[in-house]
Amino acid sequence: MSGARTLRRHAAAIFRASLQAADPAGAVERRLAERNYSRYRNVYVIGAGKAGASMARAAERVLGKRITAGLINVKDGHLAKLRRIELNECGHPVPDARGAAGAERIARIAEGAGREDLVVCLISGGASALLPLPAAGITLAEKQATTRLLLSCGATIHEINAVRKHISSIKGGQLARLAAPAAVEALLLSDVIGDDLDVIGSGPTAPDASTYATAAGIFEKYGITARIPASVRQRIESGMRGEIAETPKPDDPLFARVRNTVVGSNRLALDAAARAAKRLGYRTLVLSSEIEGETREIARMHAAIGREIARTGRPVRPPACIITGGETTVAIKGDGLGGRNQEFVLAAAIDIAGVDDIVVFSAGTDGTDGPTDAAGAIADGETLRRKPDARQYLERNDSYRYFEALGDLVITGPTNTNVMDVRLVLVGSKK
Repeated sequence: MSGARTLRRHAAAIFRASLQAADPAGAVERRLAERNYSRYRNVYVIGAGKAGASMARAAERVLGKRITAGLINVKDGHLAKLRRIELNECGHPVPDARGAAGAERIARIAEGAGREDLVVCLISGGASALLPLPAAGITLAEKQATTRLLLSCGATIHEINAVRKHISSIKGGQLARLAAPAAVEALLLSDVIGDDLDVIGSGPTAPDASTYATAAGIFEKYGITARIPASVRQRIESGMRGEIAETPKPDDPLFARVRNTVVGSNRLALDAAARAAKRLGYRTLVLSSEIEGETREIARMHAAIGREIARTGRPVRPPACIITGGETTVAIKGDGLGGRNQEFVLAAAIDIAGVDDIVVFSAGTDGTDGPTDAAGAIADGETLRRKPDARQYLERNDSYRYFEALGDLVITGPTNTNVMDVRLVLVGSKK
């Protein structure tokens, strides 16, 4: 197979296969159907995340009229028709007042559950921003400012969540603490590298391995301590002095009645992508589901692998498909519009310019990339010939407008799932 048009079409098909595997509805249905919940007096369904609508719909199919009440915070536009569970649209990635109001209601539902009740908690990607219940003494605006600082300095999702847990009343196991002594069944769609329970959605129902000292160290690492709102700094410092209770740790007895289960992950999506690529005739390598780091550097690495395959047939002969997952970070320096997937493809496009029969694709499985309506972008060896000013757009972090002009944005709309990103490098055989 050869030709950029064919490679582009195949990249889209491979990505669609990964999305189908990341659909959380089936996994939620299977998990809930495996268990008997008839002994509980009331069943409450709460949670947050971009996939909240599809997960809630699956819960309704299994639990039906047994659901006493339910509320899920979801990102704007990520909706579904439901009968018994309410969906509350909120801002993401920066928390807003709607999210705070919904989180307060979710906390009260959990707090009202008794020993004979069950709380089903549905958590998916974006839950950290969609459950913004600031700790006492911290306003939502101050929490928003802290989140913006962490996003702009290039902090990883693990680091951002460690801070969020310690300026929240609901994250880092504190939702489970509110629900005690009720039983808690948490079903988690992982959008974090390693699928760590205490990191997915900032771990509202999981023991927290991070501490106030962890949060302070993150501020110091990125040199932003002086820019952090005073109330946030004061809380972290008070916590380090032992004046404020830590988040629940693994030995806390409350977790005896809490069960956390990962029902979907980036690894499963990549496995499905690999199967689709092989069906299309590609020699396929899944390099890693744990790729993280600065987006441009990761893009250069992927481009180098693509060039090596095209020129020497190493590490695999064409037609070849290289697949990676995970989530990179962008250090924002310009005033443009884009996201990590679009920036990845723009940086890679520069390095594959002039190489025949090569395509680079990257997209977020949630259907949104940064503050844009695109999931990602696609480029080939001729992209820079069509629009040579790629470096200027890259320096302005303006990847969206670059690809918009070419018609090379990947736009899926909300997918109702989120298991991080899927990146593809396709190299065709020689004509």
